[in-house]
Amino acid sequence: MKKGSDLLVAALENEGVDRIFGVPGEENLDVLESLRTSGIELITTRHEQAAGFMAATHGRLTGRPGVCISTLGPGALNFSTAAAYAHLGAMPMILITGQKAIRSARQARFQIVDVVGSMKPLTKMSRQIVSPRSIPTAVRDAFRVATEERPGPVHLELPEDVAGEKIALIPPIPVHRLESPVAHAAAINRAAEMILAAKRPLIMIGAAGNRPRLVGPLSDFVRRCRIPFFNTQMGKGAVDGGSNLYVGTAALSERDYVHDAIELSDLIIAIGHDTIEKPPFLMRDKGGPKVIHIGFTSATVEQVFHPDAEVVGDIGTTAAVLADRLEGRLSPDTKIIELRQTILSRINERSLEDRFPIKPQRIVHDVRTVMPEDGIVCLDNGMYKIWFARNYRTHHANTLLLDNALATMGAGLPSAIMASLLYPERRVMAVCGDGGFMMNSQELETAVRLRLNLVVMILNDSAYGMIRWKQAVDGFPDFGLTFGNPDFVRYAESYGASGSRVGAAEELVPTLEEAFKGGGVHLVDVPIDYSENARVLVEELRRHFAAKESQ
Repeated sequence: MKKGSDLLVAALENEGVDRIFGVPGEENLDVLESLRTSGIELITTRHEQAAGFMAATHGRLTGRPGVCISTLGPGALNFSTAAAYAHLGAMPMILITGQKAIRSARQARFQIVDVVGSMKPLTKMSRQIVSPRSIPTAVRDAFRVATEERPGPVHLELPEDVAGEKIALIPPIPVHRLESPVAHAAAINRAAEMILAAKRPLIMIGAAGNRPRLVGPLSDFVRRCRIPFFNTQMGKGAVDGGSNLYVGTAALSERDYVHDAIELSDLIIAIGHDTIEKPPFLMRDKGGPKVIHIGFTSATVEQVFHPDAEVVGDIGTTAAVLADRLEGRLSPDTKIIELRQTILSRINERSLEDRFPIKPQRIVHDVRTVMPEDGIVCLDNGMYKIWFARNYRTHHANTLLLDNALATMGAGLPSAIMASLLYPERRVMAVCGDGGFMMNSQELETAVRLRLNLVVMILNDSAYGMIRWKQAVDGFPDFGLTFGNPDFVRYAESYGASGSRVGAAEELVPTLEEAFKGGGVHLVDVPIDYSENARVLVEELRRHFAAKESQ
């Protein structure tokens, strides 16, 4: 005889799960015992939110759902932000939460909240398992739903009496591969005709174009068709940013240098654009380029995104068929290629300045210097995200992880922990503002306990810098957004990690190099000067736009 928890763990092993992240509780003890005797590693974190971020990042990097576990009530509710992070970011993951026995009420309503109900708007599916006999099918269905387009989180609640109930062995449901439907030939023909008729076509790669399995097809599409491309923030890395067809990243919604190319274009081929991202450009009712939407699913029509044509089906297959139709029939427009050099040179200005505290451009430049092409940089959420999106050149998919969907703080360090676990041979760096870092800084202990090689760079301005900048831009007085920090070096050392503090701009590269070469978990405290936010992203771009208007 087996227990319900044994069936759960067997079903997870059947799906290829090798790690589960979380903070177990009383209601998970049967599951904990089943895990102890399984081939699945339990990674105990210091907060459920961090466990959820790790599981979501596993899904993002591999395309296979990551799994996290918590107890009922307060532990389950701590998953909420991570569930929303995965839901908006289209990251497949499975959240397993415990619950009191459902066939008795020996503890009345102690700690009981409607977790299934609370998770429904944050997940693709949320259900309670009411019988051990349904566990194998519930798990198989959860992984299928989490993985199919559009990917995202699925929640399963396992009450403790169901987990502990004895039952004869029920084998797991066999796993089979799912293939996305292929786009209709008429839609592909229409798109090909529009592209061939355009004078200055421009490709935009969005979040749904940045799936691990699409790197090859989209890179081939750009190479064979020779159409210049740019990407959204979450599309960054889907195609090699070192290509001479790369025009830039749309870190802002309008009036940035990359928007000069967008405005010059007469057709945008939007591959995998997900309007959950902050808009990379704004479509208007009249004027501007036409837009073709190529996606796994039909376009979400918004005030700022309403495409003129759609090709709905597997993106990789669509890209391959379109390349067959277009290869050898197009040449990059010379005006866009000339403009590309101006765009890339402008965004890299002042990247070597020695002023201290260090400017964002110099920080991005120096991080790119120490990170190899396959190195992974995991950003938390803050003003630096815009600078990395604009200035950091990627050469491999998923080597700059940022969140332009929920845009939550606190995910940077947990994401980097997951990346380091998956790719221990590669350099991994978490880049966090001091505000976002402190939201899950306790996970330094998790990283040390796992003996990871990981560099954590803290950009220190003693403030919630992005909101403080926005407050200033909107003309409000400076109020309510500054705070004090611990001594980050001593803080890291208290967890058994190493710590360094940068005292001059020229110290950043050697400090980061030494941190990587030393191994283990190493925190680097870097004072940052955000005055460039106003000078570049407001004043300089305002002058640039005004000059264009006057021409």
